[in-house]
Amino acid sequence: MSLKAARVNAGFTSKEAAEAVGVHYQTLTKYEKDSSDISFSLLEELSNLYQVPINNIFLGKEYELIRIIAKKRQEA
Repeated sequence: MSLKAARVNAGFTSKEAAEAVGVHYQTLTKYEKDSSDISFSLLEELSNLYQVPINNIFLGKEYELIRIIAKKRQEA
């Protein structure tokens, strides 16, 4: 699951989630598109806020996740 999917599933807007963890919403939006360089402390805060284990959150670029999902669907 991506950071954005975790946020949406938890019922937060980007502004609400960003405020809850003390970052600007544009920073959060940036990490939702490419989380490959997110700090562990912020990732941990978001994981706790969204109530999703860190291991269930995809870290990387959004387009890589889309490519991985498409490949898995083709294999099925």
